[in-house]
Amino acid sequence: MKTGLSKNEFESLSDFRHQLRCFMRFSEQLTHEHGVTNLQYLLLLHVKGYKGREWATISELAVRLQSHHHGVVSLASRCEKLGLVSRKRGTVDKREVEIHLTTAGDQLVTELAGLHRKELSGLQGIFNVPGIFSPQPDQTIADSP
Repeated sequence: MKTGLSKNEFESLSDFRHQLRCFMRFSEQLTHEHGVTNLQYLLLLHVKGYKGREWATISELAVRLQSHHHGVVSLASRCEKLGLVSRKRGTVDKREVEIHLTTAGDQLVTELAGLHRKELSGLQGIFNVPGIFSPQPDQTIADSP
């Protein structure tokens, strides 16, 4: 039974972590240039990308962001002050708070996600992001990167 890593495995892990950090630094700089923090962008992304609907609860966002509930409440408040999201009381469970993108939030996350997608296209083979490069409903295969 193998218990240690080979030199090649260490090199592969090191290269992966380097590429991951480069992508994260790109994201941090990009979001800063657009007037939001990386966490604010991630909140917008997770609202927009929530499976099956166009909103998410604070609890669901806490899971996606791997953060504490109260931290996501504060993050949502900061996004709300920027006019990027709005809160609504849960329709089924009135204790829940739904986070919805405003028009400004939707426009910002759409622009930033497109720029992130473009950056990821240069990292194919390093990162496997299923579905990110598949044609969009209004995009043909010839338009794909």
